[in-house]
Amino acid sequence: MTTPFPFTAVVGQDDLRLALLLNAVSPAVGGVLVRGEKGTAKSTAVRALSALLPEVAVVPGCRFSCDPAAPDPSCPDGPHEPGAGDRRPARMVELPVGASEDRLVGALDIERALAEGVKAFEPGLLADAHRGILYVDEVNLLHDHLVDLLLDAAAMGASYVEREGVSVRHAARFLLVGTMNPEEGELRPQLLDRFGLTVEVAASREPDERVEVVRRRLAYDDDPGVFAARWAEEETAVRQRIVAARKLLPGVRLGDGALRQIAATCAAFEVDGMRADIVMARTATALAAWAGRTDVLAEDVRQAALLALPHRRRRNPFDAPGLDEDKLDETLEQFSGEGEGEDDDDPGPDGPGGGGQPAPDSGPQGDGGAAAEPEAGEGGQPQSSGGQEQPAARAAEPFRAKVLTVPGLGEGAAGRRSRARTEHGRTTGARRPRGALTKLHLAATVRAAAPHQRARGRSGPGLVVRRDDLRQATREGREGNLVLFVVDASGSMAARQRMSAVKGAVLSLLLDAYQRRDKVGLVTFRGSAADVALPPTSSVDAAAVRLESLPTGGRTPLAAGLLKAHEVLRVERLRDPARRPLVVVVTDGRATDGGAARSVSGRGGGRATGGTEPVALAGRAARLFAAEGVASVVVDCESGPVRLGLAGQLADGLGGTAVTLDELRADSIAGLVRDVQGTSRRAA
Repeated sequence: MTTPFPFTAVVGQDDLRLALLLNAVSPAVGGVLVRGEKGTAKSTAVRALSALLPEVAVVPGCRFSCDPAAPDPSCPDGPHEPGAGDRRPARMVELPVGASEDRLVGALDIERALAEGVKAFEPGLLADAHRGILYVDEVNLLHDHLVDLLLDAAAMGASYVEREGVSVRHAARFLLVGTMNPEEGELRPQLLDRFGLTVEVAASREPDERVEVVRRRLAYDDDPGVFAARWAEEETAVRQRIVAARKLLPGVRLGDGALRQIAATCAAFEVDGMRADIVMARTATALAAWAGRTDVLAEDVRQAALLALPHRRRRNPFDAPGLDEDKLDETLEQFSGEGEGEDDDDPGPDGPGGGGQPAPDSGPQGDGGAAAEPEAGEGGQPQSSGGQEQPAARAAEPFRAKVLTVPGLGEGAAGRRSRARTEHGRTTGARRPRGALTKLHLAATVRAAAPHQRARGRSGPGLVVRRDDLRQATREGREGNLVLFVVDASGSMAARQRMSAVKGAVLSLLLDAYQRRDKVGLVTFRGSAADVALPPTSSVDAAAVRLESLPTGGRTPLAAGLLKAHEVLRVERLRDPARRPLVVVVTDGRATDGGAARSVSGRGGGRATGGTEPVALAGRAARLFAAEGVASVVVDCESGPVRLGLAGQLADGLGGTAVTLDELRADSIAGLVRDVQGTSRRAA
């Protein structure tokens, strides 16, 4: 067995270690979400914690780790008589990102059920993790329905399985720890709220500390056993302290003053619901027990707030988790026993509690506060033309965008955008299983086995079923797509009000992509070339940041933008062939530069000739997408009294459809769900 890296040998990461220890003292805190860049000892610290947990007593032979002193009366392996049991180390169970629902919660043994007529339940990882640690690395990449299942089990302390005629309930109390790299995509705010505590970790910038990290890691790699022995005394001390804190925990008193501070803090930071108050109370109590005290102090409440509130402050996926510590200190001081009421007569500008929020912008809402910027000239062209770069415009307020879907039926990663064959959803048919059977289609299995019963010598009531008779249910649900934005940042889009509205529209589509679990990419074009501002990624936050700082100005190399997008799709198709793309071109349709774009007349990679019309070259580039059946939509940004309809012509060339900025709103008059038009050979 591999010797884990000692918990007490982890350098720095004080908040991470404290959050893990508090959950070891009181699992009711609700687990820990560890956010941070790669290579910051997230997984190392979690795996090291399992060695510190006290041993657990279990009923011999029970697959659900029942406590022999108080066995679960509903245990599927029970009933158990109270008495002495075996002792074993607390387990740490890892949930793989690609795990199925059956692997997580357990499932009926289908072959035994059909062949022997018995309901044999096979426990899943939730049963294995009972009274131990359930660790989910890269939890942000886990399918949403699996995250919902494990968080429900963690909250209720039990797992309920209702499927294929079997109804099972078993205890599932565990310390839930998830780790994630925010660069690979965020968790939905609803799921963030279900984790009790969150910790942000980052690599130290202190050279001495980094040297010590490397020194200890090299020593561990050379001889794990010897290295662990050097830290055995510290490990034993922490293990004993956890045991002592657990015994002290029931006697810790959470006074009215501390409760008032907790409630005031949650109200001051405007967190949703009451879960934050409850988690803070449990965390503060665990902090007091860990410190060996029986009373919760203000310092416990402050530390609990720093661990329990930052991830609950997010109002949309582009908000970074965080907490204003000055505001926290003011709130705690205001509601402390000795300072309460002292600021009632304070005539300060922010009033009691020091909200400190700036007055709302009195400028027009539609232009994101940029009304004072130069307006566009006639025909939507900016007054200052030419190649001069304009400063980045602020995005207008985002709105709920209309749903854009890819036609046909895909088989990509689970999501919420386009129709697809998935493991979850409504049953549409049956097929022979490819590999392990995961979802039985009972009626189809019976139909396949029924004609062969006499030949198989059936003599009793049981159905004689062979492996070849089993049928897998095919289900239809929703998939996530690759949404590739191709944004015109040229001078024709540089009017401040127009670019502000465009950025607001793209930001709205990014929010929609976040909610539908898509990957996103961003290609921009201006001057004489196109750039991949953001390669395809699951982090829509990164796309929003790149969009916000996007400069404008110069000519319009529309063909170069389309060709760059085509190249991005070609590379991404090799990496993830099952994920279908949706190209969203945001432009007014003008094309004034084509010299830097390669020829698209054939499969070659030659240069465009100097006499090639930019509009014609853009049309030829668009037909590449239509020929490959790529679903596309053009967001028509043309404004002003004179409209040339070039965006509509571009949409025709792409084999897609065009929508205006107003039509993109889900609550507009034309706010019906719009399927992207055009043939999709890959989706057929």
